[in-house]
Amino acid sequence: MAEEQDTQKKPKAAPKKVALKVSAVRSVSPADNAADKKSMGQVRKTVVFLGFVAVAYALYLVFTGQVDEFVTSLAGVDMSWIVAGVVCFLFYYVFGILAYVLSVAADPDCPVGIRDLMSVEASGVFFMRLTPNSAGAPPAQIFRLTRAGMSAGAASALNFTRTIIYETGEGVFAAIMLLFCGSYFYETFGDVTLVGLFLFGFKVVQVAGFVALCLLPKPVMAVGNWALRFANRRKWLKDDKYEKYYDVVNTQVMEFSRAFKRAAVNVPEMLATMGVTLLQLGCMYALPYFVLRSFGEPADFMICLASGSMLELLVNAVPLPGGAGGAEVGFAYLFKGMYGIHLTAGFVIWRAIEYLLPVIIAAPCMGLRSTSGESINRRVKRVWKRVRGFVSGRGTGSKKAGGARGGVTVKPGAKKKAVIAGSKKAAGGSDVEARIAAGKAAAAAKKAEAEKAAEAAGEK
Repeated sequence: MAEEQDTQKKPKAAPKKVALKVSAVRSVSPADNAADKKSMGQVRKTVVFLGFVAVAYALYLVFTGQVDEFVTSLAGVDMSWIVAGVVCFLFYYVFGILAYVLSVAADPDCPVGIRDLMSVEASGVFFMRLTPNSAGAPPAQIFRLTRAGMSAGAASALNFTRTIIYETGEGVFAAIMLLFCGSYFYETFGDVTLVGLFLFGFKVVQVAGFVALCLLPKPVMAVGNWALRFANRRKWLKDDKYEKYYDVVNTQVMEFSRAFKRAAVNVPEMLATMGVTLLQLGCMYALPYFVLRSFGEPADFMICLASGSMLELLVNAVPLPGGAGGAEVGFAYLFKGMYGIHLTAGFVIWRAIEYLLPVIIAAPCMGLRSTSGESINRRVKRVWKRVRGFVSGRGTGSKKAGGARGGVTVKPGAKKKAVIAGSKKAAGGSDVEARIAAGKAAAAAKKAEAEKAAEAAGEK
């Protein structure tokens, strides 16, 4: 019995606590995952290809006897202008992120955050330069949008809309440059200017095709289905490829059209995105100006900007990674009169800033992910509310705001109640004092009567 009592008196051991971890992984479709892996495979092939291009370019310098000029030009470079060019191109990345932010900011339920969009833009910069004809950029960007929580259809539509605005921006920028600097191109290059006009016309046709795809989806679907059937009957297109493109034509085209029409309804947002895109392109097109100034040569900013725009149109027209071949020929032709003996060194520096540096910077940024889960729309509204409260002097809306600033917050209702309670308290205090005084007076009267009675008894 004693042993049983002892065992009953002993406290029971507390249950062992087990740490519980919850992992919430956002779903990514197998198709998007496979497309991203395919893009990485294209990157590996491109790196090998660019290695051969670099060796071939080095051999060209050796056999043409330009090594001495190349080394001498590099030795006299003003690094402050190179740093300015690098900073200018970093704003290309910043404006690209801002353009995506403007595209999703109107949706209060969009799960994509700032760091997600940094990853999306970095993927575009990376794969645009390291895959043939920039083919790997859209799948990689869609993969990261779906990883952030967007549906595959919404991610594809957003990416397609952004692509249309970017391509349209290239055409608009080239048109503006031809308007202001067309006479320079004709006087300097003569009839060769027709090549530039052809590249501009190709860009206009490309943008018109995108717009037709968005505004006239049913005719585009009809033409696309006819072309697919025609190619499949003649065995030009295998059955698996036919099924793949059939799904694209009959499903995604309509989704792209709906997403573009929804975005086009918000005209201020579209115009703001286009303005940011033009600034983004300007940061890239201005690089030849900074490189030219680094050699101590005079430079016309507008001419360099226009030539940079024409050069990028040529680079985009070459279906090789980074426009290899077109970049070399275009730079030599457009900037030979400006750079002179510094042409070879200028091309290497320009190519390093415009091509290699973005790849190095973008690679680690592709893994960024937002963790808050709050939409950009709600964040902006909350920050704007705080700013308005701060400007109007009403605080941030927090209950502890007044105490945090060192002030005292008084509510009108509470103040009124406090005054009434104070008056009641004061009235109650005066009644107590009167009673005390009356009690003292009564005690004094009794004492006086007792003394009189004692005196009368003594006389008797």
